[in-house]
Amino acid sequence: MKTAVLVLLAALAQAPPAQHPDPASARARLAALQGQLAQVDQQLDSLRKRRKGILVDLQDISLRRDRIRAQEEGARLRRDEAQEEVQRILVDQDRIRRDLKKLQAQLRRQVRWMHALGPYGDLSFLTGSRDFEAFLRNGRMMAWWRLQERRRLEDIHRLRGNLDQREKELKESSARLAQEEREAAQLQASLRVNQERLEDFLLKVQTDEKAKRQMQAELAEEALQLERLMASLSGKGKGEAFVPASAFASLRGELPQPVEGQLAEGFGEQIHPRYRTRTERTGILVSAPLGVPVAAVADGRVAFADYYQSYGPMIILDHGGGWFTLYTHLQGVLLAKGEVLRAGERVGYVGESADGPRLGFEIRFQKQPQDPQKWFKRRYR
Repeated sequence: MKTAVLVLLAALAQAPPAQHPDPASARARLAALQGQLAQVDQQLDSLRKRRKGILVDLQDISLRRDRIRAQEEGARLRRDEAQEEVQRILVDQDRIRRDLKKLQAQLRRQVRWMHALGPYGDLSFLTGSRDFEAFLRNGRMMAWWRLQERRRLEDIHRLRGNLDQREKELKESSARLAQEEREAAQLQASLRVNQERLEDFLLKVQTDEKAKRQMQAELAEEALQLERLMASLSGKGKGEAFVPASAFASLRGELPQPVEGQLAEGFGEQIHPRYRTRTERTGILVSAPLGVPVAAVADGRVAFADYYQSYGPMIILDHGGGWFTLYTHLQGVLLAKGEVLRAGERVGYVGESADGPRLGFEIRFQKQPQDPQKWFKRRYR
């Protein structure tokens, strides 16, 4: 173990400085990952309350993969932080050693000069008052040099103390770095195992006709339940309805895209490219990078903000007049029911689905789904 640490330190000392993100951004990312882990834990807790089935099992495996992935990224950030700390301590040690060597050389020169001069210097000048003045002047010079000698000795003592302290910090930081390296490696292995488990499960769904039919039935049941939810939101009293500055219906063909990306699945009847299951999609799925912001397409009030079955974290915005937009497969629920958003403001971030990072987006008039592509100023390709 000790040999491995020494090899690691030697490599760090010789290697050029690593390009790490600045500490503030690393801390912000670690805080974001903690929030993401809390959101995943809430989804897993919500999942336990649902009836078991193909979709629940699939979501459970996917969420556990997301959890390990976030933990693994956190471990890598902490490892980079520890590497940076070890590198900083090594640089400090090198600087202290140079300062110490310089001070010791200065002190040796001073001591040799003072020994050569003797305790009183040259006494031959005591023949006149003028020489006596020179003697006093030289005495003051000697006192000043002795003061410098004491100060250099104190500085040497302080630097040696700093060096000892850095040595202690280096041992602690090296132990922490070794621990972070082990944790990152373990989490990477866990992530690979979980990914293989997910792939095996998806392969079973893909090849098992019974599992495929069960999945289709569960998807149909979820779609029916979502329709009932939309009917209940549409049936709210007029006092609870959102009153926009301009009618949502007038925005047809002018809506901005909620996120930059590519069309993964379109509106209407779709055959899944992997499972070959046939479903009636009530919105679209957009493929976009994980974690990019999702924006509200128009002014609206949050009518629903919670985890919803296999849709994952879901936000529904009420735009007034019976019009709603739905944002699903988000990374977490960041809004609360009743909040008012303006067009372009953040709804959340793109999250994971079984097929990779996706945003689900729907437009509904009351409970009736509309083709979102017909509403965008620039369609997804």
